[in-house]
Amino acid sequence: MSTTPRMYLVGRWRWWPHLRAHGAKLWTRWRWPGTRRHVLHLRGHYNPKSLGAELKVVDKRPIAWVVGLVLLAVVPPLLGVALDSTNLLAAAAVFALYAAINLVWMLVIGTAGIFSLATLAIVGSAAYAGAWLSIEYGLPWWGMVGVGTVVGAAFGALVAIPANRLEGFYYALLTLGLVEMLRVSVVQSRALGSATGGLFGADTYVPDAFDETQALVFAYACCFVVMLLALALYRFVNGNRLGRILRCAPEKHEAFAEACGMDVRRARTHVFLISSAALGAIGGFYAAHFKGASPSLFAIDQLMLLMAMIVIGGLGRAEGAVVGTLLVVAIDKLLVDLGPMRLVLIGALMLATVLFTRNGLFGIRQQWRDFRRKRAAQARAARTEKGGEFMPEEAIAIHDKAQIAFRRFDKRHRDALKPLVRPDLIEEHRRDPSGMRHSDELMRLLVYFRHASVVDKYALRVDEPFKRYRLIALSGVRGVPPRLVDDRVYGSLPEAFHAVFLKRCQDLLES
Repeated sequence: MSTTPRMYLVGRWRWWPHLRAHGAKLWTRWRWPGTRRHVLHLRGHYNPKSLGAELKVVDKRPIAWVVGLVLLAVVPPLLGVALDSTNLLAAAAVFALYAAINLVWMLVIGTAGIFSLATLAIVGSAAYAGAWLSIEYGLPWWGMVGVGTVVGAAFGALVAIPANRLEGFYYALLTLGLVEMLRVSVVQSRALGSATGGLFGADTYVPDAFDETQALVFAYACCFVVMLLALALYRFVNGNRLGRILRCAPEKHEAFAEACGMDVRRARTHVFLISSAALGAIGGFYAAHFKGASPSLFAIDQLMLLMAMIVIGGLGRAEGAVVGTLLVVAIDKLLVDLGPMRLVLIGALMLATVLFTRNGLFGIRQQWRDFRRKRAAQARAARTEKGGEFMPEEAIAIHDKAQIAFRRFDKRHRDALKPLVRPDLIEEHRRDPSGMRHSDELMRLLVYFRHASVVDKYALRVDEPFKRYRLIALSGVRGVPPRLVDDRVYGSLPEAFHAVFLKRCQDLLES
């Protein structure tokens, strides 16, 4: 019979490969040009089995971003050309534009914490201004983008004034009122195309020499570049000083941040102005893409559609804005045969996301991890008795392995002391609580009680010397006062000592 011990693998299977490294290359860090942000968050360590130096990718999101953006850049044009589907190419361009709008909007409601609904109002105002100047005065498409930036910044400065005095629901109502006011003004204005349903005939960036398919592919490429620029702006603002200040001061915690020397209001205003200027630039490009602008930009249903994109993907996450936009645009633009049912489908998806997820689709992973930890804790609690030994899966996460041995020893010690708690032993302690000549069995119990942990250890509080004593439990934490165990008052010190002994015996038997 073999005496070789059987070894079991502990932990989870390592599905992500670890990179080999050696010497100084173990700590090599690549940074984005002009910033302190790392391209990849790497951590060097030594493999305990092979003793080899390895590099572990701690944050794998940049890799997922690169793969996802490459697929978005290649798959839609190739698929649209292969299927000869102009609808698919047009929907892809709309997706890229809406994703850019949502990424910049995420700076306002996610980073800055301002619940503004004026996003489409800024985009629409910039689009109408650029389209009108292009039609009336022959402004080129790149001039429309510049004019849109100026209009967006001016509109943002106007809307940012009440942002320092209004919060939450009231600010949302204010911006919603501005959107409705602009919609009514555009619909009733003859100069802005109330009779024709909008302003059309502006300059475009698409060359006239392209046929329909080439024009759609080129338009998608340009819209994709706009989305990349919006993503770069989001990363730049959210990951630098402005974003860090606002993440340190979420809603209802501004006073504490300002007491620490952070100018939260100023940072919020700066982020709002930057995002407004960016939305204005996107509005000018929107007018150049569609060769004009229409009142649908100010429609409430369009605003709710954008809100559904953000909620489904995950509020406050750039990847949530892109993926949520992709899902909603795919349902809205590619499933046209469903008619109004596609809007019902989007509403059902949004409702399911709100009811069953914490923070959209990209919050499911953390939610699943928390659920697994909760179930594992419940399973351990069901299999172990109070104060029992550690289970094997529990011991893996314990850094100090001496705790396992101490817990095991303490459990066996208590199991050996429980039979000693008998009526005759309790009577012996009642007769002489503070005596020096106790029996060996009683001394074993008393020594164990005296060497117990300070946390929740029983003690006496003297309300009046030699007359009033109360039973308390120590917290074991500096600065935290002890708590009263019950309301009973003991008239003598021996009676109080015996009450402490009875309470400790009761806890021992229940452990």
